[in-house]
Order: sequence, then structure tokens, then C-alpha cells
Amino acid sequence: MKRSNVTHEIADPSEVNRFAAIAERWWDPSGETSELHHINPARLSYIHDWCCAHFSRDPNIRNPFTGLTVLDVGCGGGLLCEPLTRLGASVIGIDPTPETIHVARAHAAQMELEIDYRIATPNELVSSNNHYNIVLNLEVIEHVSDPFSHTQACAQLLAPGGIMVLSTLNRNFRSFITAIVAAEYILGWLPVGTHRWHRFVKPSELAQHVRDAGLRLANVSGLTLTDGEWEVTTDIGVNYLAIAIKD
Repeated sequence: MKRSNVTHEIADPSEVNRFAAIAERWWDPSGETSELHHINPARLSYIHDWCCAHFSRDPNIRNPFTGLTVLDVGCGGGLLCEPLTRLGASVIGIDPTPETIHVARAHAAQMELEIDYRIATPNELVSSNNHYNIVLNLEVIEHVSDPFSHTQACAQLLAPGGIMVLSTLNRNFRSFITAIVAAEYILGWLPVGTHRWHRFVKPSELAQHVRDAGLRLANVSGLTLTDGEWEVTTDIGVNYLAIAIKD
């Protein structure tokens, strides 16, 4: 059943504090965010291809996103904001963690990139009545206290005809073994406690959140580690990406 407008905050203070502790090392490819650095090319390729197709942009030109506005929700240190700015987009990055926003601003200045970084949550932006062509909602929903309210707030910030890109982790035994036991405890790819398995989101649940928020689910694809490199696949058993459209 569709619920009413978002009225409460969904940022989890314990998650904010955990990301604050690693903020200064966000751009260290061998630090706690190393897997984000590793996974970023595949995510960026997915965003690039789907948004170029959706907005009828030439994917072969240098700045295909010129004239488009992008809101990166839970932007962290700006790993996606910077390449999207280079693709021509006007990028706004929001995150509830002040420390990561400070790092993002400093790194953008160092790279001589103009990016509007704000300490905020999607809920706090809804009242501004601003809308964006592209809303990124990547590796965020599994860290919030209310996935539905979070998705609805993001949907309200999406302009008519806009596209939302989401990613999260499936909730099943396989994801528990690979994304938590192996990635955090055995291989050490992620700090212990990065994920809480009960907050992983099944594709069917994400689809319901998207539909209840008034969006159309256009694609669900897997994000799979193959021969040491992340790539977009049909295997949605653990990590997966999704496209939602505001018709």
C-alpha cells in the first residue's frame, strides 16, 4: 500500500558516525573504501549508458551530460560526483556526514571541479521544491533506517522524465556469506560492520518501493566480480543495480 508523503528523518546516526570515522581516507584506493574505488568503473559505465540512452545523448562525445542536473544521494567523498562533472553534468552531492562532505569539497577544489556539496539528506531537500534529471541512489538504501521513506524522498526530487539509478545488495544466504563473512571477515575488503545483513534489500522489495514512490522500474542488473574486475551482468544474487523512470 502506498504511504503518505515523507515526514520523518531516515539517516541512521550509527551509520553516519561510522562513515565519519573513515572520511579522511575516502580517496585512498587502498583504504577502507578500496572496494568503492574498485567497483566505480562498472557503476559509472552503467550510469553513462543508461542515461545517454534515456536522454538521447551521444555516448561517444566527451560531455554527453551537458545540460543535465545530477543529485548524488549519499555521495560520500565524491567518487561519482567528480567523473559525472567531467561528463558535463551539473552535480549536487549530498551526505549527512559532515566529515565526508568536507573531504569531498577539498578534493573537488584540488581537482579544480565545481561541485555543489551539501550536508543534507533527501528528506531535507524535498521542501526546496528543486528537481533533478538524474538521481543517484547507490549503496545507500541498505544503510538507512526506513528504505521506503528514503526511496520516496529521492523520487520526489526527480524531475518528470528523469531517471533514478539505484544499487544495493540482495538479502539471501549467498549475500551473507560473500558480502559479510568473506568480504569483511575473511578477505578484509571492507571494515567489519560495514553492512548489516538484515538491511539488505531483495529486488522484489526494491521494485515495490520504487512503484510505491510513483516510478517505473526499467531495469535490474547484477554487479559481479569476474576475474578480479567488477562488471554488469544478469546475476542479481548479491550486488545489483536498477533503473527507475519518472514517466
